[in-house]
Amino acid sequence: MNAYIGKLLHLCDPTLPIGGYSHSNGLESYVQHKIVKDDATTESFVHNMITNNVLYNDASFVKLAYETAMNNDIAALIALDQECAALKAPVEIKQASRKLGVRLFKIFDRQVTSPIIEKYQEAINSQEAEGHYSVTFGLYAALFGIPISEAIYAFFYNSAVGMVTNAVKLVPLSQLSGQDILYRMQDVIQSVVPKVLSLDRSLVGFCNIGFDIRCMEHEKLYSRLYMS
Repeated sequence: MNAYIGKLLHLCDPTLPIGGYSHSNGLESYVQHKIVKDDATTESFVHNMITNNVLYNDASFVKLAYETAMNNDIAALIALDQECAALKAPVEIKQASRKLGVRLFKIFDRQVTSPIIEKYQEAINSQEAEGHYSVTFGLYAALFGIPISEAIYAFFYNSAVGMVTNAVKLVPLSQLSGQDILYRMQDVIQSVVPKVLSLDRSLVGFCNIGFDIRCMEHEKLYSRLYMS
């Protein structure tokens, strides 16, 4: 058995106490606009988020942070964190990413130490960096010795679980419908991992205007269940 399996499962566990359950990442707006309203539209939403948003944004930052950590380049890691922050236009999404990343640090900082972690933490404390979730995830995946393909697959899967779980509550969907969608997403995730690994650097941060608009709308919804 590969020694990294346990660390991988721990790192991508959707039940980690980092507050992921309190963020819908704009899905609540899609539901209130009745864009996402049933099994078919939920599956379309999750599929499109994986292939058109997460691929170019957070998953790519996981990959870049992983490579930066392997090179032990703290300056590049800080620059990557700053780029990630700049690309998150909706305030709630930026705040959520920062909160999740900082809480992920609190869990694993107790388990592993490294000069690059210490320097990154110093940069966060001095507000030179913000500690975004995807960057922190990629950093720990590298330090745990998790192969990069498996780390990126796990990140996508964790993202899909979050979207499906939120949809079950918001649409609402049956639990079985949610699991059907999640099962079908496995092939989709398998297909996008190689794309992340080979993605042209100039395409990282590819803008999704519709997604950003729905996230900004969430800030002013009359009633809401989620923080973002």
